[in-house]
Amino acid sequence: MSAAIKISVIGAGSAQFSLGLVKDLCLTPGLAGSMVSFMDVDCERLDMIEKLARRYAAELGVDLRFERTLDRTESLTDASFVINTASVVSHHHQRAMREVTAKHGYYYGGVNFGNYAQLAFMLSVARDMERICPNAWLIQSGNPVFEGCTLMTRETGIKVCGLCHGHYGVYAIAMTLGLDLHKITWQAPGLNHNIWLTHFLYEGRDAYPLLDRWIAEQGETYWRTHIAESTHDIQMSRGAIHMYRMYGLMPIGDTPRQQRNWWYHTGIDVKKYWFGEPWGGPDTELARPFFVENLEKRIAFMSRLANDPHASLVEAFGSEKTREQQVPIIDALVNNNPYYAQVNIPNHGALPGLADDVVVEVPAIVDARGIQPLRVSPLPQKIMLEMILPEVLDMERELLAFKSGDRSMVLWNALNSPQTRSYDQAIAVLDDLLAMPGHEELAAHFQWPANW
Repeated sequence: MSAAIKISVIGAGSAQFSLGLVKDLCLTPGLAGSMVSFMDVDCERLDMIEKLARRYAAELGVDLRFERTLDRTESLTDASFVINTASVVSHHHQRAMREVTAKHGYYYGGVNFGNYAQLAFMLSVARDMERICPNAWLIQSGNPVFEGCTLMTRETGIKVCGLCHGHYGVYAIAMTLGLDLHKITWQAPGLNHNIWLTHFLYEGRDAYPLLDRWIAEQGETYWRTHIAESTHDIQMSRGAIHMYRMYGLMPIGDTPRQQRNWWYHTGIDVKKYWFGEPWGGPDTELARPFFVENLEKRIAFMSRLANDPHASLVEAFGSEKTREQQVPIIDALVNNNPYYAQVNIPNHGALPGLADDVVVEVPAIVDARGIQPLRVSPLPQKIMLEMILPEVLDMERELLAFKSGDRSMVLWNALNSPQTRSYDQAIAVLDDLLAMPGHEELAAHFQWPANW
């Protein structure tokens, strides 16, 4: 038996993600007959992904239906699941913002300008769901997961689950240590982009001593000779291990990128020291153009395939499931096929020391009863005080600024950047960022207090 449902994909023009979703649906028999509604504002991207999806499913002989639309209401109507992967700020605009901050003496950004546009979009999707498909699950698959999911679950009544790839960093550790991935068990709770390896077992035994031995015997050689395979290849970097030494637990995935630890991020030479060659981690003037160029090459490749009726998509993209969690979670909720996931959901006591309405990243069991977070052990007080609670405060300030439109709160962020040297510098960079083309709505939203 299979359960035919409707899945709305918002931001479906993220073609690589959307095709991966189609692959996983094709390879999940319990969801045969389902409808996938691709929604985006980019007609060309929509046309491409629908062509690819139809042909891929046809090659595998799978019963899936597809539609494309520019109308979000149409896509959400009758949806059981909504996957939001959209980014409303392009890579090119992000680069333009960094160029503005560089004029004021900031290295690669250096100013926390917030996520107003993305938060506004995410909240608008959630409110549309409340009106159109209030019983659907929203699977948030685009950043900022922590701030966005906390906002949406506080401001609406919909069910929200945020997903990220960062926890796969555990497997990068295991592979570097030469461990069989099928023999490790682990937990890495915390906040999105701020998770910590509290449990790391190999064949039932503590695997941290294996990591310590690698650091002592191979670490320096690795850091001197390792050439990153991708811009995000930093899990075993000198910076990640330094954080392990500081905090007593391994930071996982995107955690070593935390800008709170400013001393890793003061310049390209410093970043290469901590995060390796050739890019110095993903957040540099070398890495981002390379990352965006590869994305554009991938889109061009997929476009050529979409327009070549003789190309085999199964041959091009394979017929194995991806490691994405969206479809296994959907299958577990719909067909009661239990699935162990790493999710971002409201805390409700899962991670001690945080309020119930703060979204945390924790392991969960997913089945027909819902997404059930596991109650994990408390994180060490040092991590809570220096990494977790400060980020919660940052999130609360950002959401208050978003809701209140208080421009002085955005200024406060600029003033508190480690790279800010004067009040006038912070005022000038904020004024120039707000004056950028495309920031008209943002500039109108954020106003000085009445007594300014």
